[in-house]
Amino acid sequence: MYTELNSILNTTPDSFTQGEFVLLSDRQSDASFLIHHFLSLYLRARCKVCFVGLVQSFNHYSAISQRMGVSLTQAKEKGQLVFLEGQKESLSVLIPQENDTGSQAMDFLRDPSVGLKSLYEFVRSAVSSNGEEAGDGSEEWGPPVLLVDDLSVLLSLGVSAGAVLDFSHYCRAIVCSQLQGNVVMLVRCDGEGEEDEGDDEGSERLMKGLTHQCSLTLHVQGLPTGYCRDIHGQVEVCWRRRQGDGQYTQKKLFQYKVHDKGASFFAPGTSSAVL
Repeated sequence: MYTELNSILNTTPDSFTQGEFVLLSDRQSDASFLIHHFLSLYLRARCKVCFVGLVQSFNHYSAISQRMGVSLTQAKEKGQLVFLEGQKESLSVLIPQENDTGSQAMDFLRDPSVGLKSLYEFVRSAVSSNGEEAGDGSEEWGPPVLLVDDLSVLLSLGVSAGAVLDFSHYCRAIVCSQLQGNVVMLVRCDGEGEEDEGDDEGSERLMKGLTHQCSLTLHVQGLPTGYCRDIHGQVEVCWRRRQGDGQYTQKKLFQYKVHDKGASFFAPGTSSAVL
């Protein structure tokens, strides 16, 4: 958890906005450090966390979280964290084994055209349960949080951008609206920012659709001046709020540097507000 980023977002484990959909994105850079930040933040806040990890193994996330002072293993054992290891579950679908007790969350791999109902049902079950339902003295947790790293992987697995947007919409409906929890999703943008001609099912369409759904975006990109040893890139933070019949949008640009013990965020380069 990065305290400087918490200060920028006016967030702490003891005080954070509920019902928020946070979109993380990157272009020619890597926004993974933001996933680790929000995972650490919400576990420290004692939220019930459902983490759909489609990119890395549990051990990868666990090792980084350990350096940030959070134990994912203990969170799983206590029932606070439900982790879907996408790579492992994918293998169980594509290369089934006898007596396989894995979940059906990745069953869409058998026919990506059917959509992501199986993955949504996994999420719905995870966020709807709480410690009190276990009946074994388990702890009761705070509002649920869904984290997905990253949605772009679903496109490479043959799922259409429309199906991914439907999935995010239904997740937002149950987590943010119904349960007053939060959703954090990462999506990667390809290329230089120009959408390929005829590619209406690609990452750019997904990015635009998710941007319309979210209330907060953090977009990570490289420095326009190129590589710098002391600064790794910049983050554009954009808040979107309903105001009357319209929408209020505020943007701020920060430079950042990630290091072993966390990340540093520097004074904003630009700031703007649009009604």
